[in-house]
Amino acid sequence: MSYILHIETATKVCSVSLSSDGELVQIREFKDEGYSHGEQLTILIQNVLELQGITAESLSAVSVSAGPGSYTGLRIGVSTAKGLCYALNIPLISIGTLESMAEVARVAYPDSNLCPMIDARRMEVFSLITNFEEDILKPVSADILDENSYTEFEPFVCFGDGAKKMAELWNERDILFDLELEPSAKGQVHAAYQKFLKQEFEDVAYFEPAYLKEFYQAPSKK
Repeated sequence: MSYILHIETATKVCSVSLSSDGELVQIREFKDEGYSHGEQLTILIQNVLELQGITAESLSAVSVSAGPGSYTGLRIGVSTAKGLCYALNIPLISIGTLESMAEVARVAYPDSNLCPMIDARRMEVFSLITNFEEDILKPVSADILDENSYTEFEPFVCFGDGAKKMAELWNERDILFDLELEPSAKGQVHAAYQKFLKQEFEDVAYFEPAYLKEFYQAPSKK
C-alpha cells in the first residue's frame, strides 16, 4: 500500500490530504486571510495521519503544490515537504497549482473549458486554460487582463481567488464564475500517484517552486 501525503499552500487555503494507491482517504483544510500556514500546516498533517491510523514512517512519498501562487505560502509548503522527505528518505513530487485546481473543478464541470485563476495583485493573475480532455489551451502564465482577454477560449468556467475581480468586468461574456471553488490538496491525488508510479521525482535538495514573479514585500507602515 502506497500512502502519499499531499500539501497545498499556494493561496490562503492551507490544505493537506492523504491518498492510498491513488485514492483519496483523508483531507483537512483551513482558510485564513492572514496566511497562518506556518502554524496550521503541521497540525493538518498530523490530523490526516492520525485519522488514518498511521505514522509518517508509513508514507511512500510527499507531493507539494509547485506554484504559481503566494511566495510565502509556497515557501512554507515546499520547505515542510522537503523536511519530511529528507527525514523519512522518501521522494518528493511536485504538482502545478493551477493543474491541481483544474483537477478539482473537472469533477463539477466535466464537459467544460476550465480557467483556474490566482490573484497576482491589481489586474494581473496567474492562469491556465484547459479543456475537458485535459488538453492545455493556454499554458500557465502571469497575465494582465482586460475586458477582452481570453475571448478565444469561451465558453469557459473561471474560478479561484483571481476570478473574483474578473466577475464584474466579464459579467456580459459567455463565462461561468464559480467563486466557491478553491485550491485543494485533493486535486493532487491522481497526478501525484501517476508520477509516483513513473518515478518522476524532484531533487529534494534543489527543488524550488515556480513563483513566476519576484517576491514583493509591502512597505513598512512605520
